Amino acid sequence: MDTTSVCSGAFLAAPAAQPGANPPDDRARQSREIVGHLEKSEIYRAYEEAFQTTTGLPLALRAVGTFNSPLKSAKNANHFCDLMAAANKTCAACLRLQQEVEESSSAEPRTLECYAGLSESAVPIRVGENIVAYLQTGQVLLRRPTPAQFRRTMRQLAEWGVEISREDVEKAYFETRVLTIFAEHLSTVTNQLMVSRTAAELPAVAKARSFIAEHQTEEISLGDVARAVNMSAFYFCKTFRKVTGVTFVDYLARLRVESVKNLLLDPHKRISEAAFEAGFQSLSQFNRVFRRVAGEAPTVYREKLHSHAGGGSHEHRSLVFAA
Repeated sequence: MDTTSVCSGAFLAAPAAQPGANPPDDRARQSREIVGHLEKSEIYRAYEEAFQTTTGLPLALRAVGTFNSPLKSAKNANHFCDLMAAANKTCAACLRLQQEVEESSSAEPRTLECYAGLSESAVPIRVGENIVAYLQTGQVLLRRPTPAQFRRTMRQLAEWGVEISREDVEKAYFETRVLTIFAEHLSTVTNQLMVSRTAAELPAVAKARSFIAEHQTEEISLGDVARAVNMSAFYFCKTFRKVTGVTFVDYLARLRVESVKNLLLDPHKRISEAAFEAGFQSLSQFNRVFRRVAGEAPTVYREKLHSHAGGGSHEHRSLVFAA
């Protein structure tokens, strides 16, 4: 690894644009919207608090296409990393590394180690086959630091021309937490969160969600929902996308997929029956949408679902959150 492009405190893993995916700018904007919704969700806030309290590590979400470390302002941020972030040379190195890793395309959890030996993990959060964000933690050592390693770190800083108090750096470095492995992600609940209603939601959007949930098994259009909430189709489309982070068509598809997942909890329910009951008009449309949203074919999903059930575990059951 080229140490001139490495800095502690910011190691990210992100994929290159996938075939047929949205343009980079649009994808980054959508990712920021999704991260915003996830950060406000009760399940994420509860997990974030529990994780940080239990491990003493920082935890944060990062949108695809952003290169500033989200851990800088997180609770439990590493003091050594804060000291390094104050130096222009090391900050620039961090940004370059983050961009290089993102362009290298990685769809699996990644843990990278910097010149100082600190590690940081980025775990992809998927909606279907697409990576929409990363759950990031770290700024830790995976092994006990040694005086020799610290001396190497100081030599690297000297080569970069970083002027910093050795006493402060040494104290922060040897106070860094040490652990063996860490990684967790929200992929299994992201789609559910995207179709859930928040307490602070606009009344018109909340009413729209209720209308869609009530009529999801029918052939409904954006115009039908707009009229139900007394808004023009154009203004409703713009408002709904801004609040939920997805278009009406995408929202309806995700809602129907969640309904199918619930229906398939019945081991005697046929996949085709569940698809039509949820509102899909054809099996080809259903298979295409389910694979896009869930990231796998409905037959594969059902096999996994009932293999878990056979073992007495139902921890991955889906719930429909629409009003």
